[in-house]
Amino acid sequence: MPAAEWLVPRIVRRRATVTSGQVETIFARALGLFGLVFGAQTVPLALQEADALVTGSGAALMAVLYGAIVALAVATVTKVAVRVACIGFAALFAASLVAWPFLVVDPAALDGSAPWLYYLCTVATTAAALALSPLWAAAYTLVIPALYGVVRLTESGGEAGPLLAVLDSLYAVVLGVVVLAIVIMLRQAAEQVDTAQEAALERYDVAARQHATEIERVKVDALVHDSVLTTLLSAAAATTPDQQSLAARMARDALLRLDEAGATGAGALDTVGLPVLVRRLRAALTTFNTPFIVRVVNAGGVELPVEAVDALYTASVQAMVNSLQHADEPGRRARRELRVRGVRAGGCVIEVSDNGVGFDRVSVPAERLGLRVSIEERMGNAGGSAEIESRPGHGTTVTVAWPAGAAGGIEGGA
Repeated sequence: MPAAEWLVPRIVRRRATVTSGQVETIFARALGLFGLVFGAQTVPLALQEADALVTGSGAALMAVLYGAIVALAVATVTKVAVRVACIGFAALFAASLVAWPFLVVDPAALDGSAPWLYYLCTVATTAAALALSPLWAAAYTLVIPALYGVVRLTESGGEAGPLLAVLDSLYAVVLGVVVLAIVIMLRQAAEQVDTAQEAALERYDVAARQHATEIERVKVDALVHDSVLTTLLSAAAATTPDQQSLAARMARDALLRLDEAGATGAGALDTVGLPVLVRRLRAALTTFNTPFIVRVVNAGGVELPVEAVDALYTASVQAMVNSLQHADEPGRRARRELRVRGVRAGGCVIEVSDNGVGFDRVSVPAERLGLRVSIEERMGNAGGSAEIESRPGHGTTVTVAWPAGAAGGIEGGA
């Protein structure tokens, strides 16, 4: 086993199974599932209590809340607009609870039973826990059950006694607080795992590079000793035509071996999840005084070689620095975006764009190395590609991709 492999735990060599993204997905899908289950359980009671409400309002209330539950379930499965769906359901549930006393026209038809909305209260507080900050989620978890308790005391809420109303409210609060605590603790644990994984990968990256450099040095030393020095000694000692011919053949063989060694590039040392690269880019953005709009798509499940991650990161940061230095014009600050997109399971495309002053590639002096060396050649050497689009007055877009052609229109570095 190579020496570098002993420097980090074996778990670092796999993609961690507990990450923030995975935890959020588990929470969201559990909410979608239990929302459907709880919603289905309330249908008979909702139909029964519809007669006590304003004509048509019972059906409308069911359509709104059950439709929101279905939309929430679809969002959690597709992982599209999950936060919006959670906030939407939490808001609709609160509005329905407030409207309930105004919708009930025949309290006697309720026969003292609790409003069917009560059985969706935990779904609403869980949705708030997932979508809102801990402070706002805690406030929602306390206010909504308290509001239900007030409704429960009224004639339209079944006219329950104070003790029963308080117990129902406390039960909903306890469930909501437990869910919120679990969400907060698991999120913190997942963030710690992500941080530890990233730190371990960075340490492994350094150790692996040092190990690869040492191996390369040993290979070069052996090559120089076995081929170059031996050839030079033989040429120096050659006094006859046969010896000179042998020295010439040895020289040709040494040159061939040197060419082969130069053409053999280092392979990928390990793979890293694309979310690690995203976090590195976000950390780099915190060092800038000018904001970038960040958009990340399909980052989950994408694994990239360490060499590719380094090239993408360095080229992207250079593109952002170039934008900060050159895109603004007097009296107007450019709008800047960083877009990261995963391509299948092993590719990535990053776009750094602005709507600034732009430039003409032809007019860029040859001694300016930021575009050619730091972006294009760096991506080309790593097996990726880069494309720079800009026109005076129309902004600039730098697209880097790994592997080459992952962006579709990029076939290779310039």
